Amino acid sequence: MNRKFLYLTKVSLRKKFKTKWFVITNIILAVAIILLLNINSIVSFFGGDFDSKTNIIVIDNDTDSYTLFEKNIESYASSLNDDDMKITVKKTDKTAKELKEDLKDDEILVELNSDNTEYLKAKVTSNEKIDTLTYQVLSQSLNSTKTTIAMAINNIDATTLNNISSPVTIDRVVLNEDNNVDENMGLIMSSVFPTIILPFFMLTMILIQMVGGEICEEKTTRSMEIIISNVSPKQHLMSKILASNIFVIVQGLLLVVYACLGLLISTNMLSSSMALPSEVTSILDSLVSQGFIEKLIYVIPLTLILIVLSFLAYSIVAGILASMTVNMEDFSQLQTPLVFISLGGYYLAMMAGMFNGSLLIRVLSYVPFLSSFVSPSLYMMGEIGLIDIVISIVILILFIYLILHFGIKVYKVGILNYSNEKVWSKFFKAFKSKDV
Repeated sequence: MNRKFLYLTKVSLRKKFKTKWFVITNIILAVAIILLLNINSIVSFFGGDFDSKTNIIVIDNDTDSYTLFEKNIESYASSLNDDDMKITVKKTDKTAKELKEDLKDDEILVELNSDNTEYLKAKVTSNEKIDTLTYQVLSQSLNSTKTTIAMAINNIDATTLNNISSPVTIDRVVLNEDNNVDENMGLIMSSVFPTIILPFFMLTMILIQMVGGEICEEKTTRSMEIIISNVSPKQHLMSKILASNIFVIVQGLLLVVYACLGLLISTNMLSSSMALPSEVTSILDSLVSQGFIEKLIYVIPLTLILIVLSFLAYSIVAGILASMTVNMEDFSQLQTPLVFISLGGYYLAMMAGMFNGSLLIRVLSYVPFLSSFVSPSLYMMGEIGLIDIVISIVILILFIYLILHFGIKVYKVGILNYSNEKVWSKFFKAFKSKDV
């Protein structure tokens, strides 16, 4: 019997791996992931403007503020700690009309004008829209220049103005030290973590379709009758589950390899003088300061266990449901609830930060099918502890045992049932049947 089981598993794996579809898909995935992780270098290689300078041309219409404006631009640009931010400032005696005729894409024209009420006004002209970071530097520099001019006119010293405009000092006290997570962590986790678990969601969809599709195909071609005459329904189901889970796990590992290869290429292509964007650096600093990296040491092994167990649960349910169908249309209807449950888990993980302290989201972290999405996300935000993830794993194991214990009965009855009766009617009849 074991030989027949292994043979069925090998045949199923051969059908999945030894296909042009598998090879072509993985080539496309590898190329796409590597390109995405090296998009900056690729754009720069083909003449992109990641490393190009932004030239600010200034027309000072008798405001005598050019020198101050230039210093402010240099100060704000350097404070961003972004080596990609390269801005040059130069003054010109040409008229605005002359400059607009030959204005280049990397040039910004700034006209400084005096005003009796607002002290300083500026007109900014460019061929295209200015990127957000450059416009922020430009706007802050103009505001600082205007403030300095206004101080000089009204005889206000810098110390007084600084005391007035400085932000209020907030003495932050958190009474519940057990939940010592920064308020920004929810926002970070709502954007970072869902990106990490997106491959898991995609692999779950593939797994559901793969298990059900293969069983439906064998029933449609009537080859199921020959197979079941040689092996038991339980062995048949377990071979499909084992083969499909091996496939998605291998595919997941391949995605990790492609990502590592892309990062390796990116590291080699970037020069030592280039730095990460300030936004990325800020997020990484926040994650490190909140103990994100230390938590990964504990959460990664438990998350992998949850993922593997969830794969088993999804594939078992998909196989049992597929046994009651006679064509792919029926299975498409039956797999819809599984797809929506998985999609719900993904969105719950993405919106976990909105359920701060909610009992509902904590209960959902124990629910099979959802726990693999929700539990790691809540743990990283400090909403639950390691013991809660362990509880989720135990509940998931019990759930798998129950669906195997009761579901195999449905599978034995349904696998050779070719009637056109409604699928759910056949399902409940099979469940109540004493025929094992």
